[in-house]
Amino acid sequence: MGFDMNVAEKYTLAIMQPTYFPWIGYFDLIDQSKTFVLLDDVEFSKQSWQQRNRIKTANGVLWLTVPVLCKGKSKQLISEAVINRHSNDIEKHIKTIKQSYSKASFLNNYIDELSNMLSVSHQSLAELNINLIKWFCEKLGIKTKLVRSSELRPDGSKVERLINICHIIGANRYLSTPGSKTYIEENNLFVKNNIELVYHNYHHPVYKQQYGEFVPYLSAIDLLLNEGESSLSIVKTGRVES
Repeated sequence: MGFDMNVAEKYTLAIMQPTYFPWIGYFDLIDQSKTFVLLDDVEFSKQSWQQRNRIKTANGVLWLTVPVLCKGKSKQLISEAVINRHSNDIEKHIKTIKQSYSKASFLNNYIDELSNMLSVSHQSLAELNINLIKWFCEKLGIKTKLVRSSELRPDGSKVERLINICHIIGANRYLSTPGSKTYIEENNLFVKNNIELVYHNYHHPVYKQQYGEFVPYLSAIDLLLNEGESSLSIVKTGRVES
């Protein structure tokens, strides 16, 4: 028999791949967790959120993509992905953000630190993404503990891997993205392992944004530069009770 979820102290864990300039729902997932595991020891997927994201410009939505060395590196892990330092695309990202958000209310509050971070010669995509995620958490005021899965060395794949990470961390409540529901329900081991399974239910909030009609699902940098210290409270308004 599983433990009583109403009695046991809940230790919420969420797990996500470290993505580039994540959207605001990513940070709501982090904020609702006691520990957040950055899944960096799974296969790198080219042209995915792992290496790119979107911002809003005067000419519409624009992709910012980190160049990654892929030739001869099939099935490399995220933790193994190396940034192509012969490209100056990341430096261009700084210039593009400055231009696109030149009239944003809070650009000057963050742009120097952000520029410094992007100017650092990161070799690893995972290192760059994780450092940016930590920076966003700091600026948003999120105190959740962040851990890399490569440091935990969990066994198994898919659901078994999630369960093993929960056991390693000591979590009894798993907050999952809706996109994982299909494969989780095919082999749902959470009840058997006394772990409460909850799906992240999130409706994208509307906030102050430049350049006409509101566009959702952009990088969180869009929210931060437009709303500043109010950003986390805005993120939280998107939560829907499961």
